Amino acid sequence: MAERIRFGLVGAGMMGREHIRNLKLFPQAEITALADPVEKSLASALKTIGERAEGVQTFADSAALARSDRIDAVIIASPNFTHRQVLEPLLQTDLPILCEKPLCTTLEDARWVRDQANGRAAPFWTGMEYRYMPPVTRFIDRVRGGDVGRLVMLSIREHRFPFLPKVGDWNRFSANTGGTMVEKCCHFFDLMRLIVGAEAVRVFCSGAMDVNHLDERYDGRTPDIIDNSYTVVEFDNGVRAMLDLCMFAEGEEQQEAIAGVGDKAKLEVTIPAGDLVFSPRTPLGAPKALVREHVAVDAAALKAGTHHGATYHQLAAFLDAAIGVTPVAVTAEDGLKAVAIGAAAELSAREGRTVRLTELA
Repeated sequence: MAERIRFGLVGAGMMGREHIRNLKLFPQAEITALADPVEKSLASALKTIGERAEGVQTFADSAALARSDRIDAVIIASPNFTHRQVLEPLLQTDLPILCEKPLCTTLEDARWVRDQANGRAAPFWTGMEYRYMPPVTRFIDRVRGGDVGRLVMLSIREHRFPFLPKVGDWNRFSANTGGTMVEKCCHFFDLMRLIVGAEAVRVFCSGAMDVNHLDERYDGRTPDIIDNSYTVVEFDNGVRAMLDLCMFAEGEEQQEAIAGVGDKAKLEVTIPAGDLVFSPRTPLGAPKALVREHVAVDAAALKAGTHHGATYHQLAAFLDAAIGVTPVAVTAEDGLKAVAIGAAAELSAREGRTVRLTELA
């Protein structure tokens, strides 16, 4: 495996093809197998692989892939509600696994995967791309390194485009996604835990479906996914964090902004600009002392994905974990805890109340 890692992918849709484009940037990675029940998706993925697609074997499901001897590692990029079913045969192997977020769409399934992953020797990695955007990585390092002093407040804003169409329109319904606060926002709840360095204790979310998908019908069913929300998360070390989500703001120049404020300074990063602004406290009336830093991203990594180079950098870390060079950075436990905060936010939005994480234990 040190010389060559043969990859299989389960799920040949949009995110699967992003992984393919990024794997092609690694000389030691070879894509040898794909599993997906949709022929059109398999054909699109093979086209993305390009000239090496001739040697790729395709399978209808993960069980058939698991029984083959075609791969050394596997990436799960199938629809979220299929993750447990897809993982069941693969968790019985000794293959390194990267499973895209959310780990699962229900806490029961996420706990099951966590328990199974904890009992195996091979690496299990939960895909959390937002950790690996280079400007965000730099922001995390600086906040955790003490640049802002004692962190008191953390805010994350994502103002973006609506959910994209998916095969079978599965992402229009909370029954398939766990709800927007699980499906989309687990990324941000994972970032909160990582940056704050503590565990969530209480969640309050005010959110609704106010603009997107209102006129859509699928076999007579109306979508039921939140398209805007404010979520406040309180952590057990006293830090408060807020997520401001809007999915009908595609005209916004900076899709994401993250700000940490401590007792000494504020630090903010924006994506896609990749700029960090450090703002130390100054006496009232004194000149501001802003320090700006730009974090560049490799052009090939930017071109290969839609997550500001993060998919490439996460795969680099996963490759190291797969061959035992470094430990897993994003565990199944991390994936479970991000789902738990998202589930608490969904419950809070539905019932209009604060939810303690202990309620979901």
